[in-house]
Amino acid sequence: MNDVLLSASHLTKRFGGLAAVNDVSVDLWLGRIHAVIGPNGAGKSTLTNLLSGDLPPTSGRIMLGEREITGRSPERIARAGLGRSYQKTNIFQPFTVWENVRLAAQSRAPRPWHWLARATSFADTNERAERALELAGLTHRRDVVAGVTAHGEQRQLEIAMTLATSPRVLLLDEPLAGMGTVEAESMVALLQRLKAEHAIMLVEHDMDAVFALADRLTVMVNGQVISSGEPAQVRSDPNVQAAYLGEETA
Repeated sequence: MNDVLLSASHLTKRFGGLAAVNDVSVDLWLGRIHAVIGPNGAGKSTLTNLLSGDLPPTSGRIMLGEREITGRSPERIARAGLGRSYQKTNIFQPFTVWENVRLAAQSRAPRPWHWLARATSFADTNERAERALELAGLTHRRDVVAGVTAHGEQRQLEIAMTLATSPRVLLLDEPLAGMGTVEAESMVALLQRLKAEHAIMLVEHDMDAVFALADRLTVMVNGQVISSGEPAQVRSDPNVQAAYLGEETA
């Protein structure tokens, strides 16, 4: 059985004469976390934007399951089963944790002909939101206003909102950014729980978290992949040590 849920082949994105992503291929497997690392400006976020539809590729092909999604809008790609988080937390701060997640769940079951019904009355939407809250470990914070929660909880909430859209593929752009040790440990535990039912691409600068989580590791520099494979293999690559990890080569 082929458990590759997303496959991108030879992706390139050019901005004028600059190739922000240059001939990059990546496969995301069910039950695995694929971490993408590299220095600032390496093309990691641009790659994420290509996969999610926020940017159209200049060339290359993206398959989500058996469906080609190359050049499709973010909304269509999300409805096909891909969810993503952003570097900057993107939540409705005046609303409660529960309301944020319910709104995300509601986006996957629009009911334009039920405009007289209360949005909170639909059992399937509520069940999807409840499950997302539970997966993200936020059930006990459901009635708290999102804007007053801790930074780590807001990052968890953004993931819960993504989960409420029922994705099979998750693209997570620096989910540990700005976290302290305890918050980071909580996020690592959350991602470990999620990978059993998802294919995950993780863009992250926290190397401790990357090596704790990654089943496969890709290193990008100047828009290109310089190494990809098992984490131990990549870590020992002299090119990676010189370009990113800051270690001297022999």
